[in-house]
Amino acid sequence: MVEFANDRDMVSVNPRLIAFDILQAVHNNDAYANLALPSALDAAKLSDRDAGLATEITYGALRRQGSLDAVIDACVDRELDTKVRDVCRIGSYQLLFMRIPSHAAVSESVDLARHVAGVGASKFVNAVLRRVSQHDWDKWLEIVTADVDNARRLAITYSYPEWVVRSLADAYDVDAEGVVEILEAGNVPAEVTLAARPGQCTRDELLAQSHGTVGTLTPWSVVMSRTSDGPRRPGDIELIRSGRAGVQDEGSQLVAQILATASVVGDESHWLDMCAGPGGKAALLAGLAAERGADLVALEPIESRARLVENSLRHAPGSPKVIVTDAREFSSAVEFDRILIDAPCTGLGALRRRPEARWRKQPSDVPTLAKLQRELLAHAATMVRVGGVIGYATCSPHRAETDAIVEDFLRKNSDFEVVDINSIEPAVASSSTPYLRLRPDIQGTDGMFLALLRRIR
Repeated sequence: MVEFANDRDMVSVNPRLIAFDILQAVHNNDAYANLALPSALDAAKLSDRDAGLATEITYGALRRQGSLDAVIDACVDRELDTKVRDVCRIGSYQLLFMRIPSHAAVSESVDLARHVAGVGASKFVNAVLRRVSQHDWDKWLEIVTADVDNARRLAITYSYPEWVVRSLADAYDVDAEGVVEILEAGNVPAEVTLAARPGQCTRDELLAQSHGTVGTLTPWSVVMSRTSDGPRRPGDIELIRSGRAGVQDEGSQLVAQILATASVVGDESHWLDMCAGPGGKAALLAGLAAERGADLVALEPIESRARLVENSLRHAPGSPKVIVTDAREFSSAVEFDRILIDAPCTGLGALRRRPEARWRKQPSDVPTLAKLQRELLAHAATMVRVGGVIGYATCSPHRAETDAIVEDFLRKNSDFEVVDINSIEPAVASSSTPYLRLRPDIQGTDGMFLALLRRIR
């Protein structure tokens, strides 16, 4: 839960104060904005207009953090503490990326600085923001990218770490011009997509409650409407509150659908989700498995996330089982027909939903994650039956977490073959490879990757 600065009366909290608290929680306590902000808005009881302003400033300042810091750093000659920097980010975002009068953006930010950091800080923030206000974003961009290389220019322009820019260009095999559309897509807030969980509710029921529209990629997806006559957020929908439907990106839903659609040899009895938390894919797989007379086992090493999986499965047909364990240490008396590995990863494909995530991961994280991914896939190979399939998925397109993992596995496991996903979902698969590699700018989904591997002997 977010702690509000100075124990102030929540009735008097304004939108910029909310944004400041969320930024502080993100930067100092590793909070997730998409979890912290809704509870803060509920507690503050803001009007719809003020709640919208707080949301825009919070997510905007997080997404545009790299751009804002480049400008702020050009206006100062000293290190800034986190409070002052977050106030400067809030003010600079309003000055450069919102239609808020300059005098209002500066004066409100100065008041905010005085309230959270003192008079001295407010005078400093006033000086910084007055310098920022001397130019618009286009002029500042020209100034701060005057003597930088192409990767750094793209990083500042679209507000990404340089290594992420390079990784995305490599993952999607595009040049500097081609990566721009991908970077732009990552800065556009994602639509809220819901999933009607098989065996728990129908899409028509979810459409009726959500006032949404039919999704395009799976038979369960519904896109929430932004009209005023519908629910404002997923928690207003009874099917979401009960767990019979969930909030889930269409790319994530598509991974479960493709794994369930791939052909296997013989009858089916047992399915396995090795990295099930928070439970969206497990809920889809449980319903689909039950339709075929199979059961589902869902593994999750973190107890709190395992409870989320249990919540997602509490109305599921059949008798799905949730086990709290590290999947690499799980042993089973039976072999499985279908295994999903939704592996822990850098999350570079989901940056539009988690604006702070781009600043949290480092290139040094990749080798550790890749080691875990290889171990999960190697262990899955010992549990899938002949004729069965493994779906290896990540919400990152990074080649060190995707192609390299699969190719390394195939070199060591000659009893497996790749299943060409083009033959299952030709409309969205990558015709140049047998894998699924979704692009936010083309499919409008998170950047999911999926490889299907069938055991042949």
